[in-house]
Amino acid sequence: MKRISALVLALSATAFSVPALAAQPLLSPAELQAKLSDANVRVIDIRDPKSFATNHIAGSVNAPYGTWRGPASNPGELPALPKLTTLVQSLGLTPSTHAVIVSSGADATDFGASARVYWTLKVLGLQDLSILNGGLKGWATAGLPQNNQAVKVAASSFQPQIDASLVATKEELVARVKSGDAALIDARPAEFFNGDTRHAAASVPGTLQGAVNVEHSQWFAPGTSTFVNAAQAQKVAASSPIDPAKETVSFCNTGHWAATNWFAMSEVLGQKNVKLYAGSMVEWSKDANGLPMANVPSRPKQLLIDTKLWAEKTFK
Repeated sequence: MKRISALVLALSATAFSVPALAAQPLLSPAELQAKLSDANVRVIDIRDPKSFATNHIAGSVNAPYGTWRGPASNPGELPALPKLTTLVQSLGLTPSTHAVIVSSGADATDFGASARVYWTLKVLGLQDLSILNGGLKGWATAGLPQNNQAVKVAASSFQPQIDASLVATKEELVARVKSGDAALIDARPAEFFNGDTRHAAASVPGTLQGAVNVEHSQWFAPGTSTFVNAAQAQKVAASSPIDPAKETVSFCNTGHWAATNWFAMSEVLGQKNVKLYAGSMVEWSKDANGLPMANVPSRPKQLLIDTKLWAEKTFK
């Protein structure tokens, strides 16, 4: 058994290549601190404005996570290019900027916000990108300084273009599900994958037909928002249904948890053929044509799930 496990890990190591990135995808607090004097580094704090105003890393700018997201009816939707252009220009971003995304560091789900913003910036053509591993919580735990001083940055004239190679559309997924020639990776907790619950904005519980479940939380040190190192990430991948030889699409409910899986496969492990389906199961389940799904529960069970979600929303 040990020999087989070693072989699987060795095969995984050869299937995944070290990513040729201009910047490290993950920075420790100490590594980020050493870069703060570099004028090309822009720290983007994606927490809410009140939290940011209380304390933040010196020199950072605030761009709350919600500004990178779609409407309440489909929060995973990638905002229109003009809106994203205005946002990145207001942050002074250019192709030469090293953008470092900082979230609260509350938990593994919080990391997904950083990964989603990272993916969005890469979709817009930026290459020098990093995430502060452990978020602001990790920064504070390391005893590094913060302040509450606002900074103004000069707007840029950067005109981004969408890199479609990183984006899976619903139309593409319809073809992928039909052909079965892609690895469809569901990043959600098992209860969502198995159809035992659904996102409040989704219409039907279940998952994409042919999908496999790789929960986003597997990539973190237990009980933390600290992403594991590359060697540990290879072990996670080797023990999962991830197939780096296949075109791969990461999805979840709204493209949030899925961003963590995309980040793990594409940026940490260096897999070259990974896309993110931003609309994910909310968009898929609401399609009027009734797109193919797996693990859809019976109608009585769906009604029980609907009642439970209504009660949680009404009496919370």
